[in-house]
Amino acid sequence: MFIGILLLVSALVLAYVAWRTASVPWFARGPRRRLWMTFAGAWGLMVAGGILGHEAAFPGAGWAALAGMTVLGLLFLAFACLLAVDVATGFGWWFRAAAPRLRGWALLASLGLAAFATVQGLRPPEVVAYEVALRGLPPERDGLLVAALSDLHVGAILGPDWLAARVAQVQALRPDLVVLLGDVFEGHGRPDPRAIRALEGLRAPLGVWGVDGNHEHYGVAGAPLEAAGVRVLRNALASPVPGLVLAGRADAGRSLRQAAWTVPRERPAGALVLLSHRPTQLEPAARSGVGLMLAGHTHAGQIWPFGYLVARVYSTLSGRAQVGDMTLIVSRGTGTWGPRMRLWRRGEISLIRLRSAEAGRPEERIQPGGTENAEGRR
Repeated sequence: MFIGILLLVSALVLAYVAWRTASVPWFARGPRRRLWMTFAGAWGLMVAGGILGHEAAFPGAGWAALAGMTVLGLLFLAFACLLAVDVATGFGWWFRAAAPRLRGWALLASLGLAAFATVQGLRPPEVVAYEVALRGLPPERDGLLVAALSDLHVGAILGPDWLAARVAQVQALRPDLVVLLGDVFEGHGRPDPRAIRALEGLRAPLGVWGVDGNHEHYGVAGAPLEAAGVRVLRNALASPVPGLVLAGRADAGRSLRQAAWTVPRERPAGALVLLSHRPTQLEPAARSGVGLMLAGHTHAGQIWPFGYLVARVYSTLSGRAQVGDMTLIVSRGTGTWGPRMRLWRRGEISLIRLRSAEAGRPEERIQPGGTENAEGRR
């Protein structure tokens, strides 16, 4: 259903881009038939990438998906650039002589943006460090290191080899605890067994914990994660070590509205960290005593200008924010969804150093909320 809607929208966008491209002097001189055949081929690639490659059920599915989704990303960037020119020129009513040439420059700009976004999408995710002081964390737990990954979207495009490289990247950080914040697998069709074996390589003294994302509800709910040894929390609590409590919120799946879940009053003593795929229900979480909430899902918009749309739904697009006494950290995602593109910043592995608010370090006392080093509330 969703892929059908996406292809319909992309067809309308493609028609607009083709219409405006035909008016550019560089293309207007050539045969229109050749131009329309080019756009028809682009549409075929998007269908192959969106449907055939989506299932990863045939040899070369990954390449079909990558090609189709790259065309889709380029198409939407071209749409944004051409629309900006049309708005500035009143869709050609103003500056009539210059408007066609400006559309040509808009197409060149979209190619440049797509090239930069592809480079950023192909680069390994960067490690983004945070330091957060938590009330209730015993002084002897001060300095615990948590590695958080979100939105890997392992499937036809990001395969087992890419996942194995991310596992090695995390293991090199030597975290005490690893958490997965949902959408680990693309969720359509069975995950590649090699990907599950790669995920098994994640190790940490306090374990590997996770929550479901919306993509985990697309036919593979939880099973691949648990098969890889990940302990999945669905509206549940766990204490990996005395003084630290993890809470995991079950995702809403296909629904756009995240159901509220209140952390039980009866829980083990210690600092409370909430894992939630979506950065929602923030105030209720803060009121329930959560000291740190880790989330993902937004991809920080992934490709400009989608960030402006995502920011209308989620108050924090990426980075950290303070909600009452609770620190919120939203990952911009370790992998990519759809096009392997990122505009502007590449993917992220969050590395959070937990500090005890009760630890006696007067010369460098850290207040609840820690140190800013990423994007905050938008």
